[in-house]
Amino acid sequence: MIDFSSVKDKVAIVTGAADGLGKAIAKCYGENGMKVIVSDVNAAKGLQTVLEIKEQGGQAAFFAADVSKEEQVKELIHFAIETFGRLDGIVNNAGISAANRPLHEFSLTEYERLMDINLKGVFLGMKYGIEAILQSKSSSGFVVNIASMAGIEGNSAMGTYVGSKHGVVGFTKTAALDYAPYQITVNAICPGTFRTSIWGDASEEVIQQYATIFSPNGRLGDPKEVGYLALFLASDLARYINGAVIPIDAGSGAGKVTPVKWGNPEILSK
Repeated sequence: MIDFSSVKDKVAIVTGAADGLGKAIAKCYGENGMKVIVSDVNAAKGLQTVLEIKEQGGQAAFFAADVSKEEQVKELIHFAIETFGRLDGIVNNAGISAANRPLHEFSLTEYERLMDINLKGVFLGMKYGIEAILQSKSSSGFVVNIASMAGIEGNSAMGTYVGSKHGVVGFTKTAALDYAPYQITVNAICPGTFRTSIWGDASEEVIQQYATIFSPNGRLGDPKEVGYLALFLASDLARYINGAVIPIDAGSGAGKVTPVKWGNPEILSK
């Protein structure tokens, strides 16, 4: 039986936790006895995440912060320490997407906004989060950065986004080496295509069409699946995993799918 009791009472910040993958991570942490600081620019949805964690018997508090603003990130870290007395980990999940177009068609303003949140935001979360973990004398500190499959692959018409996520992967690997002697693990999760609010009011038919295109197993990921991976990386079961860049994408990044007819399709009907 796998035992996640090692995470109980660990204090963690999850940024971008008002919705989607961040919310799933925050709730998974809360369900397993961690004390969670939920952070987002959307206060109403962030507070809803806190409420749902508390309804499940967990401990959580909300702090509104824009991860691209240094003072707000410092205040977020200070709030975590004031609220729960320490910090053991931070999940740098907050990020934004970009329109699909050739690189030369992006404006400098668009580039800077994306990098401010996706890359600078991760840098600030790591910088001040790791300082607080060190000062807390955590014996099992952790950082989980949410990158993307775009952090380990190229993708046409996504130059700025791909650049930002490759930067997150680079930060992750370097910090893993910097802080390994202090028992802090630093890992990156690279999600593929997940069923989140990014799909808006798209019909189930449209969603399934995209699932067929983007996922070898024909379905979109459930945000809870990222939550479970983030929980594992926060636990003492993963103390020897450091500097890892982990795809969670049903195998879409493993290579090209070539449709072929099986010579013995009858095996599926036995």
